[in-house]
Amino acid sequence: MSDSTQTSRRAIYWREGEDLQSCGLDVEIAPQNRFVTVTAPMLTIAFRAGANLDLRTRIPDNVPRDGGGSELGGPIKPREWSEQMVQASTFGQRVRQQLHLRDAPPSLITRSLRGIELAVTETQVDNPVPGRSGSVADEAYFVSLKLHDYPDCELWDNGKCVGKADVKAGTTYLYDLRSDPGFIIDKPFHSLHFYLPRSALDRIAKESGTPPVGDLACQFGVGHDDKVMRHIGALLLQGLSRPAEANQLFIDHMMLAFTAHIAQAYGGMQSTNGPARGGLPPWQMKRACEKLDADLGGTLSLQQIAAEFGLSVGHFSRAFRISAGLPPHQWLLRQRVEAAKRLMTTVRDLPLSEIAISAGFANQSHFTKVFSAQVGESPAAWRRERLGGSEDQM
Repeated sequence: MSDSTQTSRRAIYWREGEDLQSCGLDVEIAPQNRFVTVTAPMLTIAFRAGANLDLRTRIPDNVPRDGGGSELGGPIKPREWSEQMVQASTFGQRVRQQLHLRDAPPSLITRSLRGIELAVTETQVDNPVPGRSGSVADEAYFVSLKLHDYPDCELWDNGKCVGKADVKAGTTYLYDLRSDPGFIIDKPFHSLHFYLPRSALDRIAKESGTPPVGDLACQFGVGHDDKVMRHIGALLLQGLSRPAEANQLFIDHMMLAFTAHIAQAYGGMQSTNGPARGGLPPWQMKRACEKLDADLGGTLSLQQIAAEFGLSVGHFSRAFRISAGLPPHQWLLRQRVEAAKRLMTTVRDLPLSEIAISAGFANQSHFTKVFSAQVGESPAAWRRERLGGSEDQM
């Protein structure tokens, strides 16, 4: 990534105590541990706010790895893996062309709505190529969370200038791509862009059992103070900055929650929150857990698992959480920690770095962060208390 596109992360987009319920999602916040549960029409997501997230991504067989023995093929080479992930989305290429970027920006992608691609990408350019932005005409929407002020922005729609607006950091803008919206690029910018096909809105409404979503309420050039989008954006920025730790199940959940939120807040889709339906039948739950347990690296998507039972992603996610008490990505995270505990107590001389990879974590730092958040102490301290020995031996 060039110097002009280096990203600076800011944790300003969600603050404890903000009223996320006002944006149409059912949110439970436990202040003592910052544990957040977001319930949207399609699914429920539970995670810890801030740094205690499990973020890994689907890793193809040809991902570059360091040499060395582990049952998962050796530790991932983060730089090479990041480079492969950057070019994975056609959306990233479209954004590159639209904003006259040298390289396609990194993207996180899900295809869990029956193969419909939802994508999010980040752009930050300090020295942009001046001029009018390129064409983006499509049967889709862009949803853009602004991370930097962009004052006196000249707006174009349907091929002509329609006015100017002062764009503020932290606001969310919706763009109907059928009118080929654009702007004049003449100053530094930093944004998070979501690609939302109209077919995804139709699919999520169908799977929620609600009427189809019509046009979104997006007035060109008008920003929204959307607390849920700020929070979703802050979490996805972590995945974009650390792609080797981005769990595909987590990406699927977050992008589906984004879609459900936009459909509900701007498309009038009614929440289906009500009495919870039943969980998975025991044989389905057993099979789902076996598939997840056999894939600690997190390469399976929600769609792949749900399809085995002929279920929609939303139905599977809700039913799994009812049965397990956790959404799939959190259940997988717990299994990784349990696998690491077994290795630490049965293979005394195995270094923590190798245990981390064998248990499905991206690296030892990722392992330590997640283990400490769940268990309350570091892996080294936990192992030392049970086996004895000095920290140097861990």
